[in-house]
Amino acid sequence: MRRAIIGLAAGLACLGSAFGEEPKKDAKPNPNAHYHLGPDSLPQEGVPKGEIRGPFTLPSEAYPGTQHTYWVYVPAQYDPAVPAALMVFQDGQAFKAEDGDVRAQNVMDNLIYRREIPVMIGVFINPGRRPDQPEPNPRNWGDRDTNRPTEYNSLDDRYARVITEELMPALDKEYNISKDPEMHGIGGSSSGAIAAFTVAWERPDHFRKVLSNVGSFTNIRGGHAYPDKIRAADKKPIRVYLCDGRNDNRGVRNGKYDPNWDWFLQNVRMKDALTEKGYDVNYSWGMNGHGQKFGGAILPEMMRWLWRDASPVSTDPDDDVERDYRRPAPGR
Repeated sequence: MRRAIIGLAAGLACLGSAFGEEPKKDAKPNPNAHYHLGPDSLPQEGVPKGEIRGPFTLPSEAYPGTQHTYWVYVPAQYDPAVPAALMVFQDGQAFKAEDGDVRAQNVMDNLIYRREIPVMIGVFINPGRRPDQPEPNPRNWGDRDTNRPTEYNSLDDRYARVITEELMPALDKEYNISKDPEMHGIGGSSSGAIAAFTVAWERPDHFRKVLSNVGSFTNIRGGHAYPDKIRAADKKPIRVYLCDGRNDNRGVRNGKYDPNWDWFLQNVRMKDALTEKGYDVNYSWGMNGHGQKFGGAILPEMMRWLWRDASPVSTDPDDDVERDYRRPAPGR
């Protein structure tokens, strides 16, 4: 029997070779294959589901001739009489995609319900585009046909103006959002991550929590300068969670290594600079490449850490409200 099995295996190997399927001796596993969404990122039975409203269109004065598309996540527990926290995600179409690598709305549903983050309004905003340009999609995030490269990678305050002077007033007309900057968070992936950091860096009076996945702190438009800027400037009241992977883009361009284009190195430099300056910073380094697989898998933990002290906590053993789950607001 053992000889028959060995013979069958050898025959199958030859058959595979005949069809060009012989495995490579030095083949490496896909570095993204290790990361999968967990229960906190999936709809759960009994958890009240928030509503995603939109799309809405926001004309831009910071970038004349462009407009931003955005969607608003309203949790089931939102009560217009009570100020809510706020979380803004760049590249909104990718963060809210129901079959995507992140599914942030599910994370917020589950964590709000279990009192692990505060009740918050979520905003998924796409990069700006002219009306004649296509909307970014999960295959094309807009680098080649929208204003994304300029908005997200430039180290100036124009994109911060989009968020604080254009988006925030539009939200305030519809929702009761806390005026406390400690209750405002912003995040993104790749160029969307450096954009999120820039908003908080330029406007810490508006945003103080930053979520960065595979952040492009590289020399796309000078982003590699941030560690030196952090060390040179007075410490700002912002909290940052960085995550990246050892197999992210590693800076080999035209056959030569350029450290200013090494995503992983530059994220480590960011962590070092923030740590040395005394910032409230956390970080996770995976094996992933450039993308959202790792960031999506750990988004629940990133959100818990960023928002860990945003809600009052009662230690009274008789406090039945504190020990219960968050129910839908009255009338919802």
